[in-house]
Amino acid sequence: MNSGAISMADHGGKQGWRAAFRLLAAALLCLGGALSGADPSPEERAVAYLAREVPLWSRQNHCFSCHNNGDGARALYAARRLSYPLPEEALADTTRWLIRPSQWDHTRGDAGFSDQKLARIQFAASLTEAFAAGLVEDTKVLLEAAESLLPHQSADGSWAVDGKVAVGSPATYGSWLATYLARRTLERSGHARFQDAIARADHWFLEKPVSSQLDAAATVLALADRRSAKAESKLKDSLEMLVRGQTSEGGWGPYLNSPPEPFDTAVVLLAFGSLPPRSEIPARIERGRAYLARTQLPSGGWPETTRPPGAQSYAQHISTAGWATLALLETRSVGTFRRQDSKR
Repeated sequence: MNSGAISMADHGGKQGWRAAFRLLAAALLCLGGALSGADPSPEERAVAYLAREVPLWSRQNHCFSCHNNGDGARALYAARRLSYPLPEEALADTTRWLIRPSQWDHTRGDAGFSDQKLARIQFAASLTEAFAAGLVEDTKVLLEAAESLLPHQSADGSWAVDGKVAVGSPATYGSWLATYLARRTLERSGHARFQDAIARADHWFLEKPVSSQLDAAATVLALADRRSAKAESKLKDSLEMLVRGQTSEGGWGPYLNSPPEPFDTAVVLLAFGSLPPRSEIPARIERGRAYLARTQLPSGGWPETTRPPGAQSYAQHISTAGWATLALLETRSVGTFRRQDSKR
C-alpha cells in the first residue's frame, strides 16, 4: 500500500509537529519556481493557496464543508495525482473524513449551503479524486459513496439540485454539474450495479435542452466519451454554443453575451480539455487560461463567482478557487503562464 494512502483499517494519527511546518511547506511550494529563477505559475500559486486554506475550515469550525473539503480538496487531490508537491497536512483531515461516507450527513458545514444531496455529490467527487491520486485505496469506500448517491437520483435520471435559480454556481452546482459529477462517481466505482443509473443519466443529458453555457459545458463533459449519433449531435450543438460564447477577454459567462466569470470559464476549460484534439480548441483554451491568470488574486485564489454577480461569499470564493485551479491543472499542457505574462 502507498505510504501516504489511507484505508479503512489505517486511519493514521496526526503528528503534531507536522502542523508547525504546514505553512512553511506551502510557502516552499509557491517559492519553488522563484528558487529556480522563474516566478511560480498560476496553478502553482493556486495549489499553494488551497494547501493553506483547505485544512483551515475543519480546524477552526470542527466540521467539514462542501467548499473546503469538497471543491477545494478535489483540486488538491488532482494536484497530487499530477505530482505537484503538497504538504501532507493539506489533505490529511479531509482524507480521514472522506473515507467515512456514512458520516457525511452529520457535518454542520455552512448553513447557507446545507443540501445533503449536494453535499454527498461534492464529497463523493472529492473522494473519487482522492482515489485517483492514490491517497485512498479501499475500493469498498468508493463503492459505498457511489451507492449513497442512488437514492437521490430523480426519476428522469438527473440529480436535481439548486432548483431555485436558473443557473448553477461554484458551491451550488445546479443539476447539470451535479448530474455529471454524480454519474462520474458511479462510473469510477467500476461496479456493474450502477449501469442502469448511468444509462438514465445519459438519457437525461441527451434529452434535456441546453439553455446556458454552464449547461453546455456540463453536457460536453458528460458526452465527450459517448459514441452514439445522438450524443455526437448534442455534443456538436453544445460546443457551438461554447465557441460563440467566448468573450473578447477570453473567458466565459453563464449565458451568451454575459460578462466572463472565473467559475464559468473554468468549467468550459475542463469541458474543452476533455475532448480529443481539435484544431480550433487549443487556442480557445489558451485564451481562457490567460483570462484565469489575469483575474487571479495576489493570494492565489480568485474573486468568487456568485449569482447574482458581485456578492461576497467565503463558500463561493473557495469553490471558485477549486474549480479554477482544477481547470488550470487539467489544461496545463496547452500553455505555461507566468505572472509576468499576466496583465494585472
